[in-house]
Amino acid sequence: MIKLLIVDDEPLVQIGIKSMLNWADYGIEVCGAAMNGQAALSMIEEFAPELVITDIKMPILNGLDLVKQCRELYGPIPVFIVLTSYEEFQLVRTALSYQVSDYLIKLELDPDSLAQSIRRALDRLEEQKVSAAYKAAGGKPLLQGYQDKFFLRLLHNLFDSEEQFLLQVADLKLDFQDSCYIAAHCEIHESGQAELGHLQLMNLYSSSLQMVREILSRYLSCYVVSLDLKHFSLIFHFPSVEETDWEQISKGLDNTCSMVHNYFNVWVSAGLGAPVENPLLISRSYQESRQAAAMTNPGHPVAFFRDIEEGDDAFHNYFNMSVFKEAIKQAFEEFDTDALENTIEEMCLLFSSSSCRLLQAVDGACNILYLAISLLPEGEDTVAGIFQDTPGGYRAIYRAATTRQVVDWLETLKNGLCQVLKSKRKSYKDHVITNIQRYIDNHVEDRLLLNEVAGVFGLSPNYLSSLFKKTCNIGFTEYVTQKKISLAKTLLLEQNMKIYEVADRLSFESAFYFSKVFKKVEGISPRDFIQQHTGEIPV
Repeated sequence: MIKLLIVDDEPLVQIGIKSMLNWADYGIEVCGAAMNGQAALSMIEEFAPELVITDIKMPILNGLDLVKQCRELYGPIPVFIVLTSYEEFQLVRTALSYQVSDYLIKLELDPDSLAQSIRRALDRLEEQKVSAAYKAAGGKPLLQGYQDKFFLRLLHNLFDSEEQFLLQVADLKLDFQDSCYIAAHCEIHESGQAELGHLQLMNLYSSSLQMVREILSRYLSCYVVSLDLKHFSLIFHFPSVEETDWEQISKGLDNTCSMVHNYFNVWVSAGLGAPVENPLLISRSYQESRQAAAMTNPGHPVAFFRDIEEGDDAFHNYFNMSVFKEAIKQAFEEFDTDALENTIEEMCLLFSSSSCRLLQAVDGACNILYLAISLLPEGEDTVAGIFQDTPGGYRAIYRAATTRQVVDWLETLKNGLCQVLKSKRKSYKDHVITNIQRYIDNHVEDRLLLNEVAGVFGLSPNYLSSLFKKTCNIGFTEYVTQKKISLAKTLLLEQNMKIYEVADRLSFESAFYFSKVFKKVEGISPRDFIQQHTGEIPV
């Protein structure tokens, strides 16, 4: 059971929260209640609760200082939910900078709002636990990493096929059953925040994005995709184009922008593309949203692509990036530095010859950026290292004021990527193969086809087949077969399973085909194998 601590100086509030939900339904037990932050610190040390609901204003030690001290002592766990009054919004702003999960207004507290907040806190807790586990193992949260890469691929049209898209949707347990999708490109603009340090700015942007997630969820169903420190994307989805609620979208975005500005003194801009009926076309809506975003300003923070004049060519796509994308994808897959260098130089020449197309040049450069981030192992760390001496890092592309600056940025990216690929060519390939082998080992009972496994890892089947053979000195299919037969021998001898049961367990088409494969690998049939090792003739 997950332990919950309630902290409030009003006994009636404590009782109300305790009785408002059936906590066992959420896998939660209330381990205690405290009247102030000082008492709460002692109970946190004693009981180690994973969740804490705390009032902000309390005697001796208030809720903000409680959260701050816990962050310093224990890190991101326990996860906090803060209670506030209407007049305490400025305090909530501070609380969010300490990465609390949520805030609840006491006068509006009811079972539904509390339940929603608890579910968000449990999600946050799970993320922190996964993150901690992978960091302890020297890695990063695997699922979140795959989700980030999935959405980057979706926004930038990087899926090779619908099959690859559907496989990753299923693997990540995402829902794309609707028939209408609208992408938005958003930016968090600082207002007089230049005096803040890097860490403070990170907390500011992180807290702003957290508030965006929380507020928008009250109005609409959408995915929130963090792109970098200042930019994020929204993917709204509706059952159909006819059921698209533009009024609700506008209301949700307007209220979100206003609330974020009131709390954090930043303003959020959002450009929205046109609706598409196929999730694989979300990239089109996203490209349109980036163009619409150029029309925003502090007085009008939300703009729609549909409002751009038909003849206003400055805002419409100009460069065909599809050829460049395919060439760069192949260069990344095959670690072909010559091809990568030539392709990016072609882009630079094209952008240089179209100096009036700044917006489209930035968009094209961002496509290459996200290709690198999504396709390369540890892609974001790699790109960040390339731009470590550049003010603003790789995100400086968003501040480009001329196509010359875009070209210079691309030159830096090109030189850095070529150097990285040359130095880490073998280790990257070994990393990919190790992950694929681990995937096969973990899914050995499933039907493991080359096309499907390649889709999971974002590789072309031909390249995966070639890389596997060169690295492992064995073909992909042969490797899978050996793993299946190795497990089959264990199941036959140690678990006394029938031949047909093993065939079904390991996803063979039939017991006959399983026996055929088994004999090819072991030199004898499953029946002879059992008899040889047990002296018994299988029935």
